[in-house]
Amino acid sequence: MMLLRICRKSRHKAHRWFRAAIVLLLWMCAIRSICCAAAAGETKHIVQKEAEFDITYNDLVTSDNQTIYAFNHTISRNKVSRQTSGVPFPGAKFGLVTLLSAFQTEGVRVSVDVLQQQVESPFLFVIRQKQAVMSFQVPLILRGLYQRKYPYKHVARTLCQPPTRAASETQYFFVDVSTLSSQGTHYQLRVSRVESFTLQTDEKFSFTASPSQPQYFKYVFPDGVDAVILKVNSDMAFPCSVMSVQDIQCPVYDLDNNVAFIGMYQTMTKKGAITVQRKDFPSNSFYVVLVVKTEDEACGGPLRLYPLRPDELIDAGNRTKILDVMVSPAINSEKYVMGMLFCLGIFLSFYLLTLLVACVENKQMKRRELFQTLADVSPAETASLLGKNNEGKTPVYPYDYGSFADNGSTLSSEAITDSATSTDNNYGYIERSLDSVARSRQESLSSVEEDDYDTLDDIDSDKNIVRTKKYLCVSDLARKDKRILSKKYQIYFWNIATIAVFYALPVIQLVITYQTAVNKTGNQDLCYYNFLCAHPLGVLSAFNNILSNLGYVMLGLLFLLIVLKREIVHKRALVRHNLSALECGIPKHFGLYYAMGTALMMEGFLSGCYHVCPNYTNFQFDTSFMYMIAGLCMLKLYQKRHPDINASAYTAYACLAAVIFFSVLGVLFGKGNTAFWIVFSVIHILATLLLSTQLYYMGRWRLDAGVLRRIVSIIYTDCIRQCSGPMYIDRMVLLVMGNIVNWSLAAYGLIERPNDFASYLLAIAICNLLLYFAFYIIMKLRSGERIKCLPLVCILFTAIVWGFALYFFFQGLSTWQKTPAESREHNRDCILLSFFDDHDIWHFLSSIAMFGSFLVLLTMDDDLDTVQRDKIYVF
Repeated sequence: MMLLRICRKSRHKAHRWFRAAIVLLLWMCAIRSICCAAAAGETKHIVQKEAEFDITYNDLVTSDNQTIYAFNHTISRNKVSRQTSGVPFPGAKFGLVTLLSAFQTEGVRVSVDVLQQQVESPFLFVIRQKQAVMSFQVPLILRGLYQRKYPYKHVARTLCQPPTRAASETQYFFVDVSTLSSQGTHYQLRVSRVESFTLQTDEKFSFTASPSQPQYFKYVFPDGVDAVILKVNSDMAFPCSVMSVQDIQCPVYDLDNNVAFIGMYQTMTKKGAITVQRKDFPSNSFYVVLVVKTEDEACGGPLRLYPLRPDELIDAGNRTKILDVMVSPAINSEKYVMGMLFCLGIFLSFYLLTLLVACVENKQMKRRELFQTLADVSPAETASLLGKNNEGKTPVYPYDYGSFADNGSTLSSEAITDSATSTDNNYGYIERSLDSVARSRQESLSSVEEDDYDTLDDIDSDKNIVRTKKYLCVSDLARKDKRILSKKYQIYFWNIATIAVFYALPVIQLVITYQTAVNKTGNQDLCYYNFLCAHPLGVLSAFNNILSNLGYVMLGLLFLLIVLKREIVHKRALVRHNLSALECGIPKHFGLYYAMGTALMMEGFLSGCYHVCPNYTNFQFDTSFMYMIAGLCMLKLYQKRHPDINASAYTAYACLAAVIFFSVLGVLFGKGNTAFWIVFSVIHILATLLLSTQLYYMGRWRLDAGVLRRIVSIIYTDCIRQCSGPMYIDRMVLLVMGNIVNWSLAAYGLIERPNDFASYLLAIAICNLLLYFAFYIIMKLRSGERIKCLPLVCILFTAIVWGFALYFFFQGLSTWQKTPAESREHNRDCILLSFFDDHDIWHFLSSIAMFGSFLVLLTMDDDLDTVQRDKIYVF
């Protein structure tokens, strides 16, 4: 045991001697390094100065010396300090104004100037605070596009303000100045207070900023305010600037190359606005950061040339900008409720009005049926029917139009006389006898299937005989089986429903992705809102723009219900073999009406999706179903008088798909691309000529190798040899006017090349629709037909609403053809209930106008319901 203890002691002494030797060796190495450095003259002199605010220090810095400026100031909660380094605070009056502020209400700003033109090496400023360190070099080098470098010799930065928890606390910070240049560099240093560091609600504050002198301020949410709108304005469009909202934390990102790292930000020229919600900032306060960019390309400014050499420094010139900032409370929850109730109230009133009109029409229809029945029965039966009716029971009609037709009876003399006098004077139609009416009805009921009918050998010659007559009536173009045509036109509805599903799903996915990107990155340039009237709700940045699209959906659904009611009434009349439903009026096919209502609902849905994040890449969401609506309305107008030869659903949607395809190409490649506009204009003109030929000859022509020979023959025969006028004058007038309009639009597009190709394409569709609609109304009146009271009221009401709607549409609150900063120059404040802007009112009025236009198409030919089809003129 004794021996073991002796061994352990000797081992412990050995370890102690080993450690002592290592420590001695390290000390010798350190002493040798110090001696070598001293011998080589590499020692740096460190000078520390007790500095004061608002005093300019002119000093010299070299690689041999380092200067440290020490500052201290006392910060108290709920008031600003009045003593800093023994110097009384000059802003005592400001301190009384901000006595109730939650934290310190002043900022500290460091300004540095280089006094030499040529600087061998930049010098470094390091500012050490309690909870933050900020460093920057002077001259400050900021980079632009293509690695262009811009030097700034005057730099001013605001220090981050760490919050204090004590009632009163003295805070210290140090400014270290050093350089690696062996030559002396003269500089100026000045540290001052930012007296208006905390922004006041509804008070405008003006200041200047530049790329090397950014500014930021603090704002504290007042009690009871959950959201504020930050507005920044300037009379100068350029230089381009960035406004940012950041949380109260250090460091503050206030340079062009890092301002986009955190928070919300947007570029601006003259105008910018961001709605800030309290829930996004746990400290109930935030920083408002204003930065001037080194270049103007982000705001649509001129592009600079490439630098001649990669490392060449470019003089940025004077890029100082004067800005105004003001923070105002945003709307409260009551405004949201009022906006939603207002929107619902407007469109629910249309439901109530429609219900009232339906009740009046049903009462009139029952009274009309009763009078017609009483006129056709004996006096004894009349007394019996009246007696039953007086007892409160529903009268039982022993006959209807179908039974009269089957028994060889005639229609009421008044109806036939009215229809004859309304058409015979214009086109010389001869009134048919009852036998011809009954025979034609029986033939129509026993007609063969459409496909079998079209494959008969004699059908082509029969079509040529019928369709090439100088004067056509609806009965000539309504010879196919009604059941087959109804199924054919129902395909329009099922196809558009299928298109809507497959179109809407990826749209929803994309806009959710956009909104997620906006919320995560804070980049307000991704979406082109009217930021002065953009009310967020949840994850949505502009709930008011989405809510205002509710009218399309509700009125589209209401139109579908109206069409369904009409279809039910018509089917009941067919079941009763009502002669008016079978042989009179425009043939009733409701498939296109259902497609129109569905398209209106989808327009509202997709417009709402587009306004989740409106921008350059998803504008076609807002216009695709507008093309659909315009195309379906033109097809419905044509179908009214040409039910047998109207385009099939597959052909129609294929043409609309081609239109949307060109819309996408135009948005992507049409801006300033001459080749694209030439190709599109040629296609536009050729399509107009082909469609004109199809409409003029009612489809009785062929596009083959001999078409040019036939064109020359017709021109020679009709224009040169005989000099005869066109056989179908009315059609020729319409087609000539249509070609003039379309050729003019094609020439305008080729010459002007508008940036908004999608709107240009939509204008073409609307102009053609309005032209055809006006032609239809004029020809209807010219042929002796009349317009009933309800469609006349709808026409006048719709025209007035369209006028007001277009006025608000052309206000242009934003435009994705320009940069986001330029688009914000068009932003305006809300004008309705402090919740809706001009574009929201466009949504309201345009949805009502489209609904009214659909009602006009639905009811315009109600006056022909008692007119035989061989007396209804085709135009």
